[in-house]
Amino acid sequence: MKFYNLILRYRFWLGLVALALAIAVNVWTGFWPSFILYLLAVVAIASHFFIGPMRLIQEYIEAGDMEGAEKVLGMIWFPNLLYKPIRSAYYTLKGQMAMMRQDFKGAEEHMKRSEQLGMPMAEAEGANKLQLGMLAMQRGDLKQGENYIRAALRAGIPDADGAAMAYLQMCQIYMNKGDMRSLRAAKDMYRKAKEQKPTNKDVVEQIKKLNSYISRIPG
Repeated sequence: MKFYNLILRYRFWLGLVALALAIAVNVWTGFWPSFILYLLAVVAIASHFFIGPMRLIQEYIEAGDMEGAEKVLGMIWFPNLLYKPIRSAYYTLKGQMAMMRQDFKGAEEHMKRSEQLGMPMAEAEGANKLQLGMLAMQRGDLKQGENYIRAALRAGIPDADGAAMAYLQMCQIYMNKGDMRSLRAAKDMYRKAKEQKPTNKDVVEQIKKLNSYISRIPG
């Protein structure tokens, strides 16, 4: 696996080397002896631009090395050349990294570009819409935030922490409305958040903080 990842990392430059060797062999001996080298060069260079090194990012994300993951994204020079599903994943990752830097405007731009391209999986669509909803909430647009978070829950959110966060956001939205019907809906959203059994410390802490208020709502 490490050897394969090494090839992916230097695929473009290996393609240039193969192309230079192909030209040399072509000049010295003819086209057919150089054909395999030409083919390898075309495959390596084309796959670098049309597929990119996205596979390399996974190991950095799993290790929590966002700086390393961002460096890999930097290897993608022309994102518009990426195949559509890969381009969508690229902008999702760019948006997530912008959020970590608290660049909320940049995060929203990247997430919206990803959404416009269409998500390769429904679960990814749910996570993307949740991020957009949280960004809308961040800037005080509760209506748009609610629409995005509802859409995220309909699409499905693959991880328990993300689903719990979505229900907690809906809980906050209902609490802000203030009427008794909304408060009961907030209580239901809070219950669903707890049912996800999240492990993220921030999410668990938010559930604990809301507990005393939610317990006073009748029904």
